[in-house]
Amino acid sequence: MPTETPQPAFVLVNPQMGENIGAAARAMWNFGLDRMRLVAPRDGWPNQSAVAMAAGAGRLLDEALLAATTAEAVADCTFVMATTARNRDLTKPIYAPEHAMQIARDRIGRGEKVAVLFGPERAGLENPDIALANAIISVPVNPAFASLNLAQCVLLTAYEWQRHAVEITPETTELAGGQWANQTEVQKLSEHYEDRMSDAGFFFPEHKADSMKLNLRNLWSRMPLTQADVRMLHGIMRQMVRWKERGD
Repeated sequence: MPTETPQPAFVLVNPQMGENIGAAARAMWNFGLDRMRLVAPRDGWPNQSAVAMAAGAGRLLDEALLAATTAEAVADCTFVMATTARNRDLTKPIYAPEHAMQIARDRIGRGEKVAVLFGPERAGLENPDIALANAIISVPVNPAFASLNLAQCVLLTAYEWQRHAVEITPETTELAGGQWANQTEVQKLSEHYEDRMSDAGFFFPEHKADSMKLNLRNLWSRMPLTQADVRMLHGIMRQMVRWKERGD
């Protein structure tokens, strides 16, 4: 049986290709979701093509709930959202994926069961399926090419769910085992360059020397330097001075 981690059920309605079911399973598991439901897959179930495509997410296929109709698949749910990119002339709230998954999290947190419907690859969900939903999830895609692959739509929705589940760091830097240079190390580097450049007569004319030195210090402070960067830059300057002193 699926794990009891609070999460929405992802319902694939009449999926046409086993490969797409397997890819959808992978997309779900990428973001920690494992509650898949299948409504009358076109090529039958189980499907070996789905298993091959699912790779490490095969458990989701083993535990997937199989239903004959969409109504049966969501019978135990208290709130259902249907993904569609087209205007279906049905009066329902329309949510962007991010807002939809926040609503899903809030409702699940209150003990409700939430399902998200995904339509077949060729034409998406039909109106009778959408009529069962309480709301619509609409992805802001290019209106001239609005069709999303089933697995793409699942991936996008699962990602938005994960964004509300964990704190995602918007930017990070891999230090490759090193450490950031501290202020003292950067200051010594600045002084090294300033001294050698003064010896070379770089700060000219004299009345501009102070502002040139200030700009150089500001340059170092803007650079995100590691300790390895500082050592390399010291080495570059030392080698340039040696080369100059040898007269090569």
